Amino acid sequence: MTKLMQIPFEEEAEDIKDKVVTYWSKRAESFSEHKHEEIHSRKKQLWQAEFLRHFSADDKLSVLDVGCGAGFFEMVLSDFDFDVTGVDLTPEMIERGKELLSRHGAKARLMVMDAEKLDFADSSFDLVINRNLVWTLPHPVEAYMEWHRVLKPGGMLLVYDAEYAKGFHHYDQMQNLAHKNVTDAMVEECHDIYHMLSISTLDRPEWDKAALEKIGYENIVTDLGAGDRLYSEKDQFYMPDRMFLVKAQKALV
Repeated sequence: MTKLMQIPFEEEAEDIKDKVVTYWSKRAESFSEHKHEEIHSRKKQLWQAEFLRHFSADDKLSVLDVGCGAGFFEMVLSDFDFDVTGVDLTPEMIERGKELLSRHGAKARLMVMDAEKLDFADSSFDLVINRNLVWTLPHPVEAYMEWHRVLKPGGMLLVYDAEYAKGFHHYDQMQNLAHKNVTDAMVEECHDIYHMLSISTLDRPEWDKAALEKIGYENIVTDLGAGDRLYSEKDQFYMPDRMFLVKAQKALV
């Protein structure tokens, strides 16, 4: 575990977050439309079923979606009576997310915020969720610590991610149907970001589990089958990278 934690995240390039924001700013419009299509596909029901593996639709939960992008999880959760807040570092994504929610008459609070430095009080949320965020973080340990801080005692963390950097070199990009309309230049820009981030070199989700244990999370479970449940169909949302789930809880005391 000690070896897994000795990663020089503090040595990440200072401009990496600017590069990430620039990349997602360029993709915001097309990404939002892609999420609109996903919401109106079978994927919304699959994601709802996925979430209901971990909590009940009758629960009254305060939820934080970190790295909310264009508001996909907010739309997935809109059928439940939850108090949902989404944050993202990219202002254009937040604007697109607000437009998407308004377009469908859904309610959630969306705001620009750094996933590694949250502006919320301790013990604010019952549930912290995210998808495809952790791979973009220059300081993932700080992020995991922040999410632990804002969780209420007994609160749950659900992280859905994949080893996208490793997958980039292991398959033909034509297999990545979710990126079918992403330009070659944008694909290369994403590839460059992979190589700037230390997390791209780690064995995940084993590293995530070790990091969470060290921080103090409990009941940590890794699930390599999440992608099979959600994205097995080779449609316009399919990516060959195998999505995993990391689930953990904050101790009651």
